Amino acid sequence: MKNVSSKDVSKKNGFYTWPKMEKKAEQLVTESNGEFKKSWALYLVRESKRYEIDPYLAYELLKVETGGTFDPDLVGPETKYGHAYGMSQFMKNTAPWIADMAGLPYEDELLFDPYYSMQLSLVYLDFLHEEYGNWDEALTAYHRGMGGLEQFKEENGHARSWYAKEIQNKAENHTTVALAN
Repeated sequence: MKNVSSKDVSKKNGFYTWPKMEKKAEQLVTESNGEFKKSWALYLVRESKRYEIDPYLAYELLKVETGGTFDPDLVGPETKYGHAYGMSQFMKNTAPWIADMAGLPYEDELLFDPYYSMQLSLVYLDFLHEEYGNWDEALTAYHRGMGGLEQFKEENGHARSWYAKEIQNKAENHTTVALAN
């Protein structure tokens, strides 16, 4: 029988990474002046790890989508496609198929649940990043829709929208600060 160290057990059980995740979550809460609740931050960091998405990127997306309020009850302005709802600002025509892709139930009211909203955003980001292979296209598609991404690329010759730049730059700043500490 092979000897197993406590460090090996901790790594296998995820305890090894928990302090790191907790530290990242605390950074998000602090950066938001408490607007982004600690339980949300812990959930986002843990689920981001599961999807291999930078938690700072997911956080910055939520920050942009809510105008920095992180309001789970947010109803976005009227557009020609309707309103967007919740912390992740999903349209009612997009959210059901993402929920289906995630294996989750769908009801309009669930869009106002912060954990459900974050889960949908991570599933959608994972799908878009897998589909396009880069964050410029994935984030621009998140913001404009997949058809809107194609239109943006036709008009601009690239997919690096203000939305994609802002989220990636701010996420990179978090990572730089985290590495410095």
